Amino acid sequence: MKYEVVVGGKLRVVELARVDEEWQISLDGNDLDVSVVEVAPHTFSVLLKGESHQIRIVPRPDGTLTLHSGLAEYHGEVTDPRLWRGRRHGALEAEGRQQITAPMPGKVVRLLLQEGDAVEAGQGLLVVEAMKMQNEIRSPKSGRVEKLFAKEGLAVNAGDVLAWVE
Repeated sequence: MKYEVVVGGKLRVVELARVDEEWQISLDGNDLDVSVVEVAPHTFSVLLKGESHQIRIVPRPDGTLTLHSGLAEYHGEVTDPRLWRGRRHGALEAEGRQQITAPMPGKVVRLLLQEGDAVEAGQGLLVVEAMKMQNEIRSPKSGRVEKLFAKEGLAVNAGDVLAWVE
């Protein structure tokens, strides 16, 4: 996979290839001596030239990314529209009634909206806790919450329908 990434105002070309359980990465056509493992959602353990780094990637509502590494913070944007589809700049919004499903088994811990409420694309609908991590389930489109099947405290399986957004 090849992506164009803007970090600190500079355009970089990143190529990723999965080999067994690890990633091969090249930056601007140069192979990197790097080992990357995802240790938690959006958190990666990176061994670069013998130095260990932990990098946390936080998607922002405007479609950009914030990367945290130690005390350093970087802002970036993936210019390939196939990645980080929650982007608002030029991204296509889902059309028609959308069925919102649980991405993993867990428990609904918080409802952020009720039936009939207006919702914007990317806005949180509810929070599902899985393996002691809370995951906000977001709306794929602007509209209104037509039907809400989820209730706080409800155990859900992956694929269970949680809501409809019209």
